Amino acid sequence: MQKNLLINFEVKFLEYSFFIPQFGNFIITVLAFILCLSVIIFVHEFGHYFIGKISGIHAEVFSIGFGPVITSFYDKNGTKWQVAALPLGGYVKFLGDKNASRSSRQITTPPKDPNFMRKSMHGAPLWARFLTVAAGPVFNFIFSGLIFFAIFMSQGIIKFPLMVDKLFDAPYDQKLRKDDIVRSINGVEIKDNLHDFNSLIEDSLSNGTLTYVIEREAKLITVDQVTQNPPRITQVLPKSSAISAGLEKGDFILSINKKRITNFSQIKQIVEASQGEVLQVEYWREGTIYETELKPLIVDVPTENGGFERIYRIGIVSDYLSFQPAKTKQSISLALTSSIASIYLIMEGSVKGLYHILFGNISSCNLSGPISIAETSGQMVKQGSMSYLWFIAVLSTAIGMINLFPIPVLDGGHLMFFTVEAIIGKKPNETIVNTFMTFGFVLLVGLMLFSLFNDFLCP
Repeated sequence: MQKNLLINFEVKFLEYSFFIPQFGNFIITVLAFILCLSVIIFVHEFGHYFIGKISGIHAEVFSIGFGPVITSFYDKNGTKWQVAALPLGGYVKFLGDKNASRSSRQITTPPKDPNFMRKSMHGAPLWARFLTVAAGPVFNFIFSGLIFFAIFMSQGIIKFPLMVDKLFDAPYDQKLRKDDIVRSINGVEIKDNLHDFNSLIEDSLSNGTLTYVIEREAKLITVDQVTQNPPRITQVLPKSSAISAGLEKGDFILSINKKRITNFSQIKQIVEASQGEVLQVEYWREGTIYETELKPLIVDVPTENGGFERIYRIGIVSDYLSFQPAKTKQSISLALTSSIASIYLIMEGSVKGLYHILFGNISSCNLSGPISIAETSGQMVKQGSMSYLWFIAVLSTAIGMINLFPIPVLDGGHLMFFTVEAIIGKKPNETIVNTFMTFGFVLLVGLMLFSLFNDFLCP
């Protein structure tokens, strides 16, 4: 009897053990999403709170999340700081706000006390209200910029003379060695600047191997057949067929549909010509060869003229070098400039994407909802801290930008009303404002439901 029970237990364990990794992945995804969203929300709402405070507007409640309060405390200024059960948003309730969402600036019971009115959102000067509302998105941008800045500073830039710092594990014999100094590639001298080096990139993308002249132990050596633009995965994009098939950073693609792959450009050509048919992929990972199947997905890729084109992709990225070059710290000014440029490019790409979705030029599936965002956050965590931090910065930028849209209920809607107030010299009619707020709320809920709908139906 005992033996039978043990056997039954082992059978049941084997049946349900299949779900253990999936459950673990689910937990990681949820935690990564909650952490990411909570940090971004805190930064956004802290912007409102901080600028409101120095502008003389008192905050009654600072909340991360909605619904039942899990924990809370009061600071010396009488502000209640709390964490609520539903971590899908947050708010700052200022003195006199009708409700936590600040959908109306009308105070509940307008007192005659001028001191009270000055400390309330409704009674504060226009400049104080404008700066307080604008601070949320601005703090999101600053937060994103700080993350980008830290990443750029930690990554550094290529050091010249070009030197081999690290050789990646590969399914072939490496021609180069650590500490080799690259003097020329295919007869082109590599000088002490990026311009000369970058001039070779275009050629290297189409050539599987190149000839290097290197300095090794104070001697010049010609090394032929150096693998260039290798089919090595440096990044797997979230929500892609590659990540679904189990491909990881560091994998080498050996063949597709039995065709040998020696250059990453070959992968691109095969995928684009596949018409979405399932591909048989053979890849190398840490000395072992594996096989998998994946189905290319059609995606909307930005073009140089500002439009989009639909191309089949599997969601992998590679580098044009078979080694990691030695790097040096980049200047603070360059890192700062790159950070600002990154924020601008994210905002520009998002606006263009929304425009083309609105006019039907690209698929509405490009509009992701909370489930897709959560899935992406989990996948980025698995690819390392840098990838996760980059994702947080991108999402923070996107949330800041969306909040600036002139939609009532959002920060941009309030700023729009404040601008009208500045032009006409008085506050807009309360009935008109509330009507627009209701419309904005319905519009926002509709967009949220639509994006959630995409999460379930889009590939």
